[in-house]
Amino acid sequence: MRPYKILCLTDHDSHSKENSIYALLTAMSKSERCSELYVASRSASSNKAFFKDHDFNTLFAYKVDGILEYEASKKNLHQHLARISPRDFDVIFLRLPRPVSDSFLLDLDESFSDTCIINKPSGILVTSSKAVLLNFPEVCPPIRLCKSKEEVLDFANQYDLVLKPLREYGGKGIVRIKDGLVNDGHDNIEIELYLDSIESILQSEGVLAMKYLKNVSQGDKRLIVVNGEILAASLRLPSKDTWLCNVAMGGTSVGSEAEAEEIEIIKRISPFLEEKGILIYGADTLVDDDGKRVLSEINTLSIGGFPQAEQQSGRPIIKMTIEKIFTYADVFFQ
Repeated sequence: MRPYKILCLTDHDSHSKENSIYALLTAMSKSERCSELYVASRSASSNKAFFKDHDFNTLFAYKVDGILEYEASKKNLHQHLARISPRDFDVIFLRLPRPVSDSFLLDLDESFSDTCIINKPSGILVTSSKAVLLNFPEVCPPIRLCKSKEEVLDFANQYDLVLKPLREYGGKGIVRIKDGLVNDGHDNIEIELYLDSIESILQSEGVLAMKYLKNVSQGDKRLIVVNGEILAASLRLPSKDTWLCNVAMGGTSVGSEAEAEEIEIIKRISPFLEEKGILIYGADTLVDDDGKRVLSEINTLSIGGFPQAEQQSGRPIIKMTIEKIFTYADVFFQ
């Protein structure tokens, strides 16, 4: 089995010490399947041409030799950099947090068509919109892409709703509509005033409207999926003063297991995602009004939670993920 030269693209100034990149790259660097591993940051001023101007000929990166530590990276990824040619690498591992422009993803995909990129940029572009859920209505709550005030009001006459911006993340911009009021997790606003405030968004790309589920207090479960296999699950519970489950919004996370209907959900959506070049993704589920888990979100850009999932489950999640990455590369280069 051939070893691979690996380049990781990230933005380390936005990291916390809990970020999965440190455990993943440390394990990758120590593997016999890795001949060299470099990590380049969007935050490094020397990399402006690559990330901002899409000049993909040169990059300044830090060589990972065994262990990548969070604290050390703050200095190393700005100062201790080597000039490299990105085209010399076999695998590009994308760990870029949002925002990432569509043009960057498209240009990266086109320029590195002979490189194994995880996840594939064009696939991220297709799947990072919440509208991707419209491909799987049979495993989702009632959903609709609304592109006008009238469409939102019509759907709101049928159900209490949650509205989701198509490309936000971490719970940002999500609101609930109930009894003519819009709630952002804390405050209420009249529905007409709110819809007026987002009219330009509605007309340009729309918002995803989803039936609000009364069992939201039972938690939002995140499934970490690699190459179609559920490696871990964590249950995110809302705090007492809000209906939002996101940890970033005050929720808490505990270890969990995938239920039968969640296994079926992953079987349903994985072929579609794999066809788009998505190896690693997160799928979120909620309990519907019949007590069954349904799909509420798919995340494909920079999935976290690997060290926490390993600690919660007691399973070697990181090692399993790295092995699947190398197997994926083997298939790519066959």
